[in-house]
Amino acid sequence: MILLSLVLALPPASFAQRLVDAAHERTRHRVVYTPAYVRIGYPGGDVPTGTGVCTDLVIRAYRSLGIDLQRLVHEDMRRHFSAYPKLWALTKPDSNIDHRRVPNLRVFFSRHGQSLPVGRNPSAYLPGDVVTWNLKSRGSLPHIGVVSSRRSGDGKRPLIVHNIGAGPVLEDLLFSYRITGHYRFAPK
Repeated sequence: MILLSLVLALPPASFAQRLVDAAHERTRHRVVYTPAYVRIGYPGGDVPTGTGVCTDLVIRAYRSLGIDLQRLVHEDMRRHFSAYPKLWALTKPDSNIDHRRVPNLRVFFSRHGQSLPVGRNPSAYLPGDVVTWNLKSRGSLPHIGVVSSRRSGDGKRPLIVHNIGAGPVLEDLLFSYRITGHYRFAPK
């Protein structure tokens, strides 16, 4: 009975910690990296279970907390299409894919969350933050992941939950590529 009262007295986990927990949970799923365009339902649509890309890890982590990035990004793009990148020759939003593109998530998180400074100070990257990178030294290959509460072996850097092609993993990746964005998004 004492243990139960102690558990009930604990404050609820912060949104950031719940997002980290949801991202960590994604690492228990076998996911084949499949970047193909897929028609999905709206709202709440998802690519087939067991498939996905880096954005799908983020989308699924948020969705497990009741936040549908597919709907939020689509609605924002419908109202503010000109604010989003013109990288795919689209003339209107596409609810099947727009939320699955890192450049679109960067714009959305900048518009509706906090866009934080990009730098090499590991203490600036807090659990639950979303980070984007460019994986190529020349050209563009965008990537996205969630900052974990776990630390690198030397304790200096937060680990990242991401899917770079071998399924969702937890890795010491923060400064492995050029960081292009640092965001904090916790809906009100």
